Amino acid sequence: MLEALLDIELDTTTNRWVITLIGVILFMFLVARRNSIRKSTAKKPATVQDDIIVDWGADPGGQVVVQPWMETPEVKTVFAALTSGGKEARFIGGCVRDTLMKRTVSDIDIATQERPERVIELLEDAGITVIPTGLKHGTVTAVIGGQSYEITSLRKDIETDGRHAVVEFTDDWRTDAGRRDFTFNTMSATPGGMIYDYYNGIQDLAARVIRFVGHVQQRIDEDHLRILRYFRFIAVLGMRVANKHEFQTCINNAHLLTELSAERIRSELFKIFESANQFDALKLMIDHGIMQHILPEAEKTERLKRLMWIETSAIKFDSVAPDKIRRLAAVIDTDAAGAEAIARRLMFSRADREHLKHLAEPQWQAAWDVDEASLRAALFRLGAAEVIDLVLLAWAEHLIVTPRLLGDEKDGWQNVIRIADAWLPIEFPLRGRDVLELGVGEGPEVSLLLGAVEDWWLIGGCHAGRDDCLEELRRRHA
Repeated sequence: MLEALLDIELDTTTNRWVITLIGVILFMFLVARRNSIRKSTAKKPATVQDDIIVDWGADPGGQVVVQPWMETPEVKTVFAALTSGGKEARFIGGCVRDTLMKRTVSDIDIATQERPERVIELLEDAGITVIPTGLKHGTVTAVIGGQSYEITSLRKDIETDGRHAVVEFTDDWRTDAGRRDFTFNTMSATPGGMIYDYYNGIQDLAARVIRFVGHVQQRIDEDHLRILRYFRFIAVLGMRVANKHEFQTCINNAHLLTELSAERIRSELFKIFESANQFDALKLMIDHGIMQHILPEAEKTERLKRLMWIETSAIKFDSVAPDKIRRLAAVIDTDAAGAEAIARRLMFSRADREHLKHLAEPQWQAAWDVDEASLRAALFRLGAAEVIDLVLLAWAEHLIVTPRLLGDEKDGWQNVIRIADAWLPIEFPLRGRDVLELGVGEGPEVSLLLGAVEDWWLIGGCHAGRDDCLEELRRRHA
């Protein structure tokens, strides 16, 4: 075939030599082309989603457009103070990650090459208030203009026990990045928007995959909380599992979570419950036994799934937003005593504890066809917020049995929420002095009479005015 293409006549030896030469040339051309393609693709990640706002360069990292939060007067003042001694400071961790994902940046963390004692000195010299929040780990909080900024000296772990670490300070950015948990949390950025990415965090962020920095078992041994953080980022950022070995290692080490403080566990759980994608993460945690070590009462994933659908898709009310305690109540299977045990085990605030108990063992049974009088009575006794919570939980439970609601049912649930949403607190028209003025002496009879009239008033839907209530009081006293 090759002779026909060349259209020449050659003797056998020459013919073979020409064919070999042309073959070598073709081979070298293909190798050169492959290398060229590799070089061009090496300059950018394999997967780049539209929502990663970064310009790629030849070096690891890239340039992000400077965001408003990066150049506020307060931020500029903090950076000016930290760099006044000639050392470098950068934004670090979550604020860099969230900027790349176009998420709202709420917490601004800064890393510096300066040692913590020097950081305090530089900030105070600039007139900035300093709180030594974690001095032995190199962390202080700068407060300026009503804003707080957590500032941490670059460090490396010398000794760890799964809960606390003994650190040694360094001025090497890569070393500091290497001690962090996940690749997308290792990135740092200058005030001018230059991203430093030592562990391919941008690529993992673009591909929406979660990956530990270095060896997964070592990272977990350093801090057991990283198991919960693994699932929290799946929930909060919508990450997917890229490495089955890392996923299984988290499962195998889940028993270590019992060694953590209640505060740290509660904080991570609440962040999961507040997230938009938390159902998948919680289901993974329940199905693979993670929850057995921290929240064994979590079993009702179907009710949670339907509650989330109602909150985010089925209805649109200003008063209905995702709520961590409501979602927790949806997934646990327990009564008020069990809710009390959970709240004490995880050291809830008093308000959160009472909230969970009321939802675990309701004082009122919500229904889509509840009559107006009963609903108004519940709103008076419990308040609109608790009534709406109970309606949402009951609706979610109803959807498990009847996934396809009739039009009247769906309208009924929404109407109950609409009435609660518009509810304005009211007061029972009578007071104890109204009973005393009838000649009743002070004592239990006052409360009994007042309570009886209030029950009558509630049965009537809280519509009766003061005159009608006084008439009913006189009737009962007669």
